[in-house]
Amino acid sequence: MSRDHVQSAERAVPGTVTPGRARPGAHPVSGSAETPFLELLARGAPVETYEQPVLLARAEGLPPERITALEQAKLLALRVRSELEGRRRREAELSALFETAHDLAGLRDLDAVLQAIVQRARSLLGTDVAYLSLNDPVRGDTYMRVTEGSVAARFQQLRLGMGEGLGGLVAQTARPYVTDDYFRDDRFQHTHTIDTGVRDEGLVAILGVPLMLGPHVIGVLFAADRRARVFEREQIALLGSFAALAAAAIDTANLLAETRSALADLERANEIIQDRSGAIERASEVHDRLAELVLRGGGVHDVAAAVSQVLDGTVEFTEAAAVPARALESSRAEGHAVRHRDDWIAAVTAGGELLGALVLRGHPGLDPVDQRTLERAAMVTSLLLLARRSAAEAEQRVRGELLDDLLDARDRDPRLLRERAARLHADLDATHAVLAARPEGGTADADQEADARRRLWAAASHLAATRQGLAAARDGGTVLLLPLAPGDTATDLARRTARHLGTAVHEPVTVGASAPVEPLAARPDTVAAAYAEARRCLDALRRLGRSGDGAAAEDFGFLGLLLAGERDIAGFVDRTIGQVVAYDERRGTELLRTLEAYFASGMSPARTKDDLHVHVNTVAQRLERVGRLLGDDWQSPTRALEIQLALRLHRLSAGAPPSARH
Repeated sequence: MSRDHVQSAERAVPGTVTPGRARPGAHPVSGSAETPFLELLARGAPVETYEQPVLLARAEGLPPERITALEQAKLLALRVRSELEGRRRREAELSALFETAHDLAGLRDLDAVLQAIVQRARSLLGTDVAYLSLNDPVRGDTYMRVTEGSVAARFQQLRLGMGEGLGGLVAQTARPYVTDDYFRDDRFQHTHTIDTGVRDEGLVAILGVPLMLGPHVIGVLFAADRRARVFEREQIALLGSFAALAAAAIDTANLLAETRSALADLERANEIIQDRSGAIERASEVHDRLAELVLRGGGVHDVAAAVSQVLDGTVEFTEAAAVPARALESSRAEGHAVRHRDDWIAAVTAGGELLGALVLRGHPGLDPVDQRTLERAAMVTSLLLLARRSAAEAEQRVRGELLDDLLDARDRDPRLLRERAARLHADLDATHAVLAARPEGGTADADQEADARRRLWAAASHLAATRQGLAAARDGGTVLLLPLAPGDTATDLARRTARHLGTAVHEPVTVGASAPVEPLAARPDTVAAAYAEARRCLDALRRLGRSGDGAAAEDFGFLGLLLAGERDIAGFVDRTIGQVVAYDERRGTELLRTLEAYFASGMSPARTKDDLHVHVNTVAQRLERVGRLLGDDWQSPTRALEIQLALRLHRLSAGAPPSARH
């Protein structure tokens, strides 16, 4: 394919990069298969554009191994894209569940809460219709309580006999049921009344989940579409969570109704009313305390302490492994606190995940309202745990995004960069080092390698958060931007980081560090250059067989000049012969000239004295002084090579011509 054809293909997909070539202005590693897909991920490109880099590679006739690498990178990028979309969806779901739970905590109007639940279920599942039916124990049937998105009056007024329709099947089995084509599904009993209402509404695909109070089904929550549709398992679980909140709202409303009834019948049940009034006061008190804790950012142990005071007992948040398994599973299945000997156990769950339990110690006699209080506290605890987890994940993403912007130099406004960093407790005006880290597990399994990289990123993110730094996943490894403490060196930081990350991920981690860099806000492009230097140090360590170690460019002697991004010639000369230069300047001696002549004459004192026109004893005295300044090993092959290179660089930097023997 001609260059014109390739350029035309590139223009057809904006933002894509031809494999093997870097787009101007970008900083990808040459030949990296992940580069075009990282750009697509960063831009939020649609799925179909991920095939373009592979097609362009085939069109250019690149080697099969390059195309295979691009294919693998494409699949990994698509998985990352899917994971990001899933996390955004889960965040929206958790937000809706939290809002619904907040409505429940301040329950005043049951109809308003149920309407909000149905509306949010329809919105999050993206269905045409959502509705909720409740059982009528007096008439022995079930009726439509709340609908959202319905347009047919007959459908909104349906009353169904027990066991009829899909809802009857859900009520009988106490399990969710879904049909992608209602009228062709013969698993449940069709009736003329139900089928007519469903046909009037135009529904095709229907999902129903039970509303449970303990072991009893009190109604069904539905989500339905007017077209064929397959509901995913996550969507079924989400609707089940809304059904649990709806059941809790109904349960709370029933308890309030019972309380009002007891208060209205003082003569018949004065003692019961007094007990219930005290329980309600305690429930109100714990509600206020829990609301205050949530608003000021309290933790799960603060919740346990508040409930302990209200219930006049000892409440503890306990890990699932430390709670009796049978009682914990019973509480999880029933959605209520259960008694175990003299204790009460309320499972803390979220979306089917068991997070732990609230345990009320030594309190066998518990009022039903106090029992509900313990259960509500368990619900608030689960929300706090989820919020803390989401906040940690969000902070990791924000730190990674800021570091990505610094590496790509996308945001050059120093004020905005400082403000973003300050919100993360990072100081871009301090001296930092950029570190490139890579796990050295050596596994050939792609999934295990990806898991190792995720664990490394998680450990690096935690380290960055505790050190007021930044971390991001990049180029198959992790990049960190960490501040340097006074007296600390990039080498020390690299070695400590390699040990810390290796311990955290349980496998060796190699870390290459850049030279200290500053200021980052005023010159964000220095971060990209420092990262390239850190990558070179990382590659050098691996080639030298020092995997699992940490080092900076200065550790490689004169080879550090080749690794350093800024080529710190002055620093190398000062570290190598700086003491000799300073001695000559203070004393007016000619030690540098003697060294040059000594190396130029093949390290022969006799020939050196001829070149300098001095006595051989003078040469010996000068070389002895050089040894005291540079160390006894200054004539070893490695040191001698570095000293000769430093002498040559010093002369060139001073603008003086080399001697004739050079």
